[in-house]
Amino acid sequence: MISSRPYLIRAIHDWIVDNNLTPYLLVNAEAANVTVPEQYVQDGRIILNIGPQAVRSLELTNDWVMFNARFGGVSMQVSVPPAAVMAVYAKENGRGMVFSDEDESMDDGDQGPQPPDNEPSGPAGKRRPNLRVVK
Repeated sequence: MISSRPYLIRAIHDWIVDNNLTPYLLVNAEAANVTVPEQYVQDGRIILNIGPQAVRSLELTNDWVMFNARFGGVSMQVSVPPAAVMAVYAKENGRGMVFSDEDESMDDGDQGPQPPDNEPSGPAGKRRPNLRVVK
């Protein structure tokens, strides 16, 4: 299944911008294929302002978050795979979405814990519905 993370990143980004707030990304700078200015990385993470006033040519695709921005006056092409995005939120109030490592594994086809084989089944041998809490 295609990951839901890029869709959620786009939706939260649009919601933040529509509310005239500043969208920020928290990125795992140590993840594979991440291109960010290394001098601004702290503890393996970087916070990026992806607001319309801060970046040019923002692309939020299923495979990449890419844009051009200036860091210390130097223009740079930034590229981040959605799996490396740890959160997208509004600078002004902190509202947005934090992603866990579990989010990515669930998108890769893992359906979470499976019920034990000895669980009672319903009519015609069908299993009971399995509900789980989504945070």
